Amino acid sequence: MHTFTDAEAVEALAHILRSKPRIVAVDHEFSATTGGTALINRIKDDPSLLACELRVIQHDEPVATIARGASDATPVDEPKPPLDRPCIRRARRYAVREDVEVLVDGNTAKLVDLSPIGAQVVSAKSLKPNQRVRVVFSDDRGILRCQGSIAWATFEMPAGESPRYRAGISLTTADPDTLRGYLERHKRQ
Repeated sequence: MHTFTDAEAVEALAHILRSKPRIVAVDHEFSATTGGTALINRIKDDPSLLACELRVIQHDEPVATIARGASDATPVDEPKPPLDRPCIRRARRYAVREDVEVLVDGNTAKLVDLSPIGAQVVSAKSLKPNQRVRVVFSDDRGILRCQGSIAWATFEMPAGESPRYRAGISLTTADPDTLRGYLERHKRQ
């Protein structure tokens, strides 16, 4: 039996992929974190780990087995709680071309989509909710610098790729006309 700390999720995944254990037990508190969810989803999505049984362990309750077809870490036979209300966007988002990058606090990030009030990015550097950031959009027509804050963030461990963070940024000081022009030049056709 091997054990790993919360900070060793990448090492744990590497060990699981190498050894293909019959059972993987995940601490209940860790399973609720973005790192825990990413680890569980990565294991469930890997065809080479179909025989692996995922279990969430809560220290004062019996073990819950994770359904392989479930979209998140939900114990088997336990219904998902209903959503309080549907998600309502404040502005339409537009997908951008695959090759578009921006700077988030000086670090390169891939721009996924953009709206007049926000952006979704994928970054190798850690991004956390409520973190204030500087975002730089640039191309051959100029540079747009603005402030923002991370509205949401998730940690991902995609197969065959490095771990990464996906985040939504609420842009607070962007010039709307300049941002619209940038979007028109870079949106996916």
